[in-house]
Amino acid sequence: MMRLSTPGFARFSQATNLNITYGGGEANVAISLACFNIPTAHVTRFPANDLGQAATALLRQHQVVTDHIIYGGDRLGLYFLETGAVARASKVVYDRASSAFAQLEPGMLNWEEILKNARWFHWTGITPAISAGAAQSCLEAVRVANRLRITVSADINYRKNLWQYGKKAHEVMPELVAGCDIIVSSIGDASDILQIKPLKEETEPFVSVCRQILRQYPRIKKIVNTKRGSVNASHNTLSGMMWNGQELLHTPTHDMTHIVDRIGGGDAFMAGLIYGLLTYQDDQQALDFAVAASALKHTIEGDANLVTVAEVEPVMRGDSSGRLKR
Repeated sequence: MMRLSTPGFARFSQATNLNITYGGGEANVAISLACFNIPTAHVTRFPANDLGQAATALLRQHQVVTDHIIYGGDRLGLYFLETGAVARASKVVYDRASSAFAQLEPGMLNWEEILKNARWFHWTGITPAISAGAAQSCLEAVRVANRLRITVSADINYRKNLWQYGKKAHEVMPELVAGCDIIVSSIGDASDILQIKPLKEETEPFVSVCRQILRQYPRIKKIVNTKRGSVNASHNTLSGMMWNGQELLHTPTHDMTHIVDRIGGGDAFMAGLIYGLLTYQDDQQALDFAVAASALKHTIEGDANLVTVAEVEPVMRGDSSGRLKR
């Protein structure tokens, strides 16, 4: 998508110009992983015009492979951002109807060819929310990935305002989730999307939900989530948790006192988790890296987390001093 944001902390009603950048759930994950030196490709449909080319150029700038992007349709999806501060929350307005991606149809993407050399496929709950065609295309990809024994992950984030094409999330998402090995899900997401709620007799609500998910979706092996505390719009805390089927892992809490840009924090977490699971020897290290990466994203303008492994690992070890490096 194209992101149009007001300068600084201006309100929509004050702005006389808007800053342009590009982003989106899966694209943000791909860019972040590329910054970690993991080869990545982004698969989407852009309009065959200058805006589609500009979005493609940004991906290429960050070393994301764009060979599998297809072009057609008339417009690029947009969203507008007003950045909040202190007691005033940020606001997002979506404009994605009739975008090139919303007009994606099954069969447009050759997933056998796209995934033939892949190790990992990642999708977000935003994709099947956009249109029936996007949902079916995503399901095609998941099925091919399963057949090729590729690890599949998903952030099943529920965005109520995006589900506008006549289907409810709980009617579409379960079939997609069934093909996943790892998911990001909150208790609320599990309720809205999978219709799974904590059992009253369980003392830990998140574990209760996770156990039910693993019983109903036996392919899933790990469920992760972040816990955000909001002191105000400029000051948050962040920690992570993972249920790996045997134990509930927790991370230290990161204190983010002067947030620059929180958009894309969940995507930064997912990219960090993928990197961690591919690189480290245990789940705890992977989870710690993921949360540290997400905490650093809050210092970066734009959607994507433009940080390196060498920058994340000190934060992962507890060094949040931000000392000048020479």
